[in-house]
Amino acid sequence: MTTDISTPLLPYRITICGLDELAGHAQSGFSHVVSILDPERADPEDFTAYSPHRRVLWRFDDTVEQRPGFTAPAERDVRKILSLGEELLAEKADQLLIHCHAGVSRSTATAVILMAQNNPGRESEVFDELTRVRPRSWPNSLMIGIADALLNRKGALVRELRSHQAKVTQAHPDLVAMISQHGRAHEVPEI
Repeated sequence: MTTDISTPLLPYRITICGLDELAGHAQSGFSHVVSILDPERADPEDFTAYSPHRRVLWRFDDTVEQRPGFTAPAERDVRKILSLGEELLAEKADQLLIHCHAGVSRSTATAVILMAQNNPGRESEVFDELTRVRPRSWPNSLMIGIADALLNRKGALVRELRSHQAKVTQAHPDLVAMISQHGRAHEVPEI
């Protein structure tokens, strides 16, 4: 599923996708790309067909806890997202593509963090925007928790994430099953 976010929360457009959607965006003219890949995953070749753009590559697993054999997102990773957000504003970015493996967790968490960064008190609107444009999303809760602390939101981002998860649980049971099978069943709210 391709998702374009055109939101009043940001002065640039965000597109969120998974690896299998990258080829379809080759002619979209993105000025900036964020790739979030598992540490051992090969770099996608799709970007050779893209017009010139600035691309950042971050490598960490889609896990929400420290586990042997996995590289969990850390504070340094969320700080990189926040730093990129400042750079995108300074550079007057036009179009940003954010992708991870499936376009469900790490990429949507990154979009939430970028939208929330300069919009304190609008956390509910951030998740409303995400729901509107990427209904099948389950932002990485570890990334959101770290961002909540760094942005001094006093739990507002985490509360809105839980509300989002409750809505997704009802609307997309297939996605919830996938999340549960990948070691994150504890995130699924009981409804």
